Formats: sequence, C-alpha cells, structure tokens
Amino acid sequence: MPIIKSAKKRVKVAKKATTRNVKTKRSLKSAVKAFHASLTGKNGASAHAKAQSALDKAGKKKVMHKNKVARKKKQLAAAAKKANVKTAGTAKKATAVKKAPVKKAAPAKKPAVKKTTAKKVTKK
Repeated sequence: MPIIKSAKKRVKVAKKATTRNVKTKRSLKSAVKAFHASLTGKNGASAHAKAQSALDKAGKKKVMHKNKVARKKKQLAAAAKKANVKTAGTAKKATAVKKAPVKKAAPAKKPAVKKTTAKKVTKK
C-alpha cells in the first residue's frame, strides 16, 4: 500500500479507469456478439450500427488502438456484406436532389493607394 499522498490518489484514479475500461470492453464484446448472432435475422443493420458505435467509443476512449478499431470495423463490414445485410453505408438515398452551386460574391477591391516618390536633391 502506498504511503505518499499522490501515490494513494494514483491508486484510486487507476481503479476508476480500470472499472471504466472494463465496462467499455464488456459493452463492445456484447455488441459484436449480438451483431454476429443477428447476421441471419432481420435486425442485422441495427446490430451492425451498434457494434460500429461501440468500436468507435472504445477507440475514442483509448481502450483500443485506432488501427485495431479500423480493422475490426472492416471485418464487421465484410461479414455483413457476406451475409447480405444492408448497412447504413450501402443504402442509397432515392430522393437526392442536387442543388446548384452557390456563387460567392467577389470581395470588394480596395482603391489603389498612390505612393509619393522621394524627390532627389541635386547639389549645385
């Protein structure tokens, strides 16, 4: 057991962080398992979205490395594609209307300032 006050505080903080990280990991694992279980069912798209969200949260909280998060998300997407699950990324908008690009007004030009030239003084 630490004796120094700051070391005691670090023990408390580490314990809190460990609890928070375990909770994040547990929810991530359950979301991924639910996704794999629902690949054959109708709610595969919502389970896919929840699993990706859980992965993003784990990456944001530094529980899991960002590259591992990207790899896992890619694996989930591949599994969804193999099982013919419609995901949010594959759905196309049917009523997409293109708007004309907005032209920006040209900034007002500033009037040119005349610079006076220095007169040369010749010695006589």
